[in-house]
Amino acid sequence: MRRTVLALALVAGAGGLGALAVLTYGADREYQRLIATGDAALASSRPFDALEAYSGALALRPDAMLAYLKRGMTYQGRGELQNAARDLRRAVDLDPSAPRPLELLGDVNAALTRYDRAGESYERYLALDDRSAPVLYKLGLSRYRGGDAGAAVAPLQRAVALEPRLAEAHYLLGLALRDEGRLHESRGSLEEATRLSPGLSAPREALADVYRALGEDRLAIDQLEALVALEPSRPERVVAVGLSLARAGRRDAAVVALSRGIERFPGAAQIYAALGHLWLEVAQDGTDRVALIKAVGALSSAAARSETSTEALTDYARALMLSGDSATAERILHQAIARVPVPPAAYLYLADLHSRAQRRQAARDALVHYATLVGDQEPLGSVPRQIATLSARLGEPRVAVRWFERAIDESGSTPGLLAGLADAVAQSGDISRARALVDEGLSIDPADAALLRVKMRLFPRARSARPPASESELADGRAERARLPSREAERPTFRAVGRADRAGRLPRN
Repeated sequence: MRRTVLALALVAGAGGLGALAVLTYGADREYQRLIATGDAALASSRPFDALEAYSGALALRPDAMLAYLKRGMTYQGRGELQNAARDLRRAVDLDPSAPRPLELLGDVNAALTRYDRAGESYERYLALDDRSAPVLYKLGLSRYRGGDAGAAVAPLQRAVALEPRLAEAHYLLGLALRDEGRLHESRGSLEEATRLSPGLSAPREALADVYRALGEDRLAIDQLEALVALEPSRPERVVAVGLSLARAGRRDAAVVALSRGIERFPGAAQIYAALGHLWLEVAQDGTDRVALIKAVGALSSAAARSETSTEALTDYARALMLSGDSATAERILHQAIARVPVPPAAYLYLADLHSRAQRRQAARDALVHYATLVGDQEPLGSVPRQIATLSARLGEPRVAVRWFERAIDESGSTPGLLAGLADAVAQSGDISRARALVDEGLSIDPADAALLRVKMRLFPRARSARPPASESELADGRAERARLPSREAERPTFRAVGRADRAGRLPRN
C-alpha cells in the first residue's frame, strides 16, 4: 500500500514539474515574442505599440534588464525623459556590469540638465571600458555644461587621443581651454576642429574669438569672412565682419563691408544698426558733423524696423542728443527701456536729459535704474555721487548718505566726497560723525572750499567767536591807546578848521 502511495506521489510530482517546465517554456517564448514585437514596432516607427509590447514582457519577467533597457530607450525617443530615467535606472540596478544602460542613463540625465548625475553615469561606464572616445566626450560635455571647464579638459584630451578625428571633441576641448585662459592651447584645438570639419560654423566662431583675444585681428576677420561664405543668408555674419574690421582699426573697410551688406540685405535692421554705431563712435566728440548726420540716418532706418534691438534704439537716442533733438531722443529712450534686455546706457542718457530739464526726481530715478542694471559688473564712475547729490537736493539725506558711502567705496575718500557725505550725515542728525568726516577731509586738503563751507555750518561759533586775550595782550593794548590822541582832543581842531572855512579864511583851489 505504501509503495502504491509513494509511486502515485512520484508520478504526481513529475507531472507537476513537467507542467511547470511547460509553463516556463511557454512564458519564455511569449517573452521573446513580445520583445521581438516591440523591436518590430520601433522599426516601423510605432513607439506606442513598442511600449505596450515591452510592458507585456516585463509583466512576464519583472527582473528582465533587457526589457527595461528597451522600454527606457523608447521613452527616451518619445521625449518622456522622466519615464526613461526610471526604466534605465532599473536596468542599471539589475545589471551593473552592463555599459549600455549606464551610457543611456547619462544621456537622459544630461537632457534633464542633471549634469552631475550624467557625469556619474559616464564615469561608471568608463570604469568598465575606459577606451570609449564618445563616452569620454560625453563626460567632458557634461562637466563643461555643469560649469566646470577645468574638469572637462582631461576626459576631452583622452577622447581626442583615442579618436583624433573626433571634431566635436576638439571643438569642446578648445572651448574648455579658452574658458580656462589657456588661449594658445585653445587655438590649436579649435584650428584642428575647423580642419576636420570645415563646414561647421561653431568652431570658426570660437576660433575668431580666440584670435581676437590673442590680438590676431587679421586671422579673426578671415574666420568671420569664411562664415559669411558658409552662411550667406545670415546678415549677422556681415555685421560680425564689419565690427571686427572696426575693432582692428580698419574703419573704412568696415564701412564698405556694412554698406555692401545693406545692399544684399536691405531689410536687415542689425546691419543699419552696426553702421550707425560705427558712425556714432566717430561723431562722439562732436567735431564731425558729417559722421553724426550719417549716424542719425542709419540708426533711424534701424529704428524704423520692428525687429531692431534696444541697443540700436539707445544709439539712435544718443545720436539725436548730439544733434540737439532732446525731445525725440527722450521718446526713443522710453521705447528702449520698455523692452528687454534694457541697455544700462539708456537710463544714463535719460538721466542726462532729465537733468538738463531740471527734473531732479526723474534724473535720480534713472540713475538708480542704471546702477541697478550694472550692479557689480563694472565700476559706476560718477553715478553714485550724482545720485547722492540729487538725493540731498531732494531733501532725502539718508539716501544721500548711502550713495555717498558707495561712491567713497568705489573711488576712495576724496575731500569733495567727504564734504558731501558730512553734509548729508549732518542733515540726518549725526553731528558728531559729520564733524569727524570734515576733520578727515581737511587732513587731506585743509583748503578745500566745500569742506570749509560745511565746517562753517557745523561750527557757527568759529566765524564770530575770538579766543580771550591774554594779560600781556591787554596791557599792550592799553599802552597803545595811551600813545594815540583821543578823539575828544581831535574834535576842537576839526571845529576850528570848520569855523575858519566858514569865515573864508582858508584858501580855495
